[in-house]
Amino acid sequence: MAFHFRRLPGWYLSFSSGRYRLPHFSSLLSVFRFSTINGIPDSSINDPSFHQTHNRCNVDERRVLTELSDLFQLSHMNTTIPLYPYKESYPVKQIESRDVDEFLLPEEKLRGIFLQKLRGRTAIENALSNVSVELSIDLIAKVVDRGNLGGEAMVLFFNWAIKQPGIPRDAHSYYIIIRALGRRKFFEFMIQVLHDMVKDGVKPNLETVSAVMDSFIRARRVHKALDMFENLEEFGLTPDTESLNVLLLCLCRRTHVGAANSLFNAVGGKIKFNCVTYNIMVSGWSKLGRVSEMERTVKAMIADGFTPDCSTFSYLIEGLGRAGQIDDAVEILDHMKEKGCIPDTRVYNAMISNFISTQNFDECKKYYKALLESNFDPDLHTYTKLISAFLKSQQVADALEIFEEMLIQGIVPPTGSLTSFIEPLCSYGPPHAAMMIYKKARKFGCQISLNAYKLLLKRLSRFGKSGMLLNLWDEMQESGHTSDMEVYEYVINGLCNIGHLENAVHVMEEALRKGFCPSKIVCSKLNNKLLAANDVDKAYKLFLKIKDARRNENAQRYWRCNGWHF
Repeated sequence: MAFHFRRLPGWYLSFSSGRYRLPHFSSLLSVFRFSTINGIPDSSINDPSFHQTHNRCNVDERRVLTELSDLFQLSHMNTTIPLYPYKESYPVKQIESRDVDEFLLPEEKLRGIFLQKLRGRTAIENALSNVSVELSIDLIAKVVDRGNLGGEAMVLFFNWAIKQPGIPRDAHSYYIIIRALGRRKFFEFMIQVLHDMVKDGVKPNLETVSAVMDSFIRARRVHKALDMFENLEEFGLTPDTESLNVLLLCLCRRTHVGAANSLFNAVGGKIKFNCVTYNIMVSGWSKLGRVSEMERTVKAMIADGFTPDCSTFSYLIEGLGRAGQIDDAVEILDHMKEKGCIPDTRVYNAMISNFISTQNFDECKKYYKALLESNFDPDLHTYTKLISAFLKSQQVADALEIFEEMLIQGIVPPTGSLTSFIEPLCSYGPPHAAMMIYKKARKFGCQISLNAYKLLLKRLSRFGKSGMLLNLWDEMQESGHTSDMEVYEYVINGLCNIGHLENAVHVMEEALRKGFCPSKIVCSKLNNKLLAANDVDKAYKLFLKIKDARRNENAQRYWRCNGWHF
């Protein structure tokens, strides 16, 4: 046989003569480059010895590929299967398989099904059924309230979920999907679900009707809400006083007081009013500071046989404050006491709000003490108004005192209110006052949001309080919050500010291991600090890790846009 050898590449020679000497490599050189039979004379192909040599070539080639995969930790499972069988004595290395969506939240797994662009309702429902999650009504709400699903996808998901065992087919379940569709202005799908709800024998309640009307009014489609009120009989409801109050409340809450007043005048005599109806109208005019309209409504209320209550007076006082008539508001409060109508917490809250708007904190404290001396106790609204006002005017001592009184009274502020207290304290001065509010809130069992932790970490990082910073970071993780890229940036920046470069490098490496790549500003700051400390070797190694992480981050960003986690 006459073979025409071509010149071998350099990497073949390096493997045959260098440190990576493979078994049988010298005997393989004569046949490895001729795994195909192109260019071989027909006479050589017909030679029986050629088939024997060619068979041995495929066996040796498979063994070489196995050795290379073991050396470079690669898998050659996708390579072409040889035409001739090979011995089972040469094992093939396989990569361990694992679920690629194990790090996703349950709602993300369900939403991710719609990224696969499956065709047909059956295929989508089968894919949803194969997702290993424990379906609940709360999980359904998380799926439809967040993310970027379209209207058709949301309805399809809900129709599948409502058929699953353990999911009640009641008004509350339909309310969740109707509210979600209305918030995203998928009005056609919202009305479709409402009709399907009636067909399934589920009667809408006032909560569902309120969600539909509020969605239209929020989108500036007031006529749609009015049509909905007129056509309530299609959905098994009647336009009565309760449904009218719902519509008026939605209109006044969205400052469509003129439309609410027109409806109020149009249905007068057809639908019976109650005290709540008049109070809603007074509250609407109060938000606009229209004193004359408030007085007219109150007179109509008295003429209709209803007596103004504390809610009415609180709206009047609030409206007078918005109109700048604080003295008139004080007179109304005194008139209430003369008539024997004892002011409640809402009335005092209105007076406190009026004096807060004029920055008269002495009068605020006066009416707050009057509230404490009365038969009524301050509520969350009272404390929130006072604390926010004191913090805004940088009266930190008074704010801390009111905050401590609130906790002693057993009133636990919600997560959002607590974050609003910490935010202004982290915008001026040292972080001690913010940490005092944090420690007291944590002592009384208040839930602290991730945003509040980030504000505190950022402030501590700026002032170089590394001990408090690391302790706060541990407490954040103990409370169930996971660290994201912002948290790692604040910790690294704080450690760099005080010169703890070794700890900063450890935190940076932990962030990179978890898939977070901090910003270029933080990375450059740490790198410059290491170079200034003549730690060039550590700076270079960290640079290589950040470079790989940046490349992976860009790739993951592209993969995620294409549904990479599925």
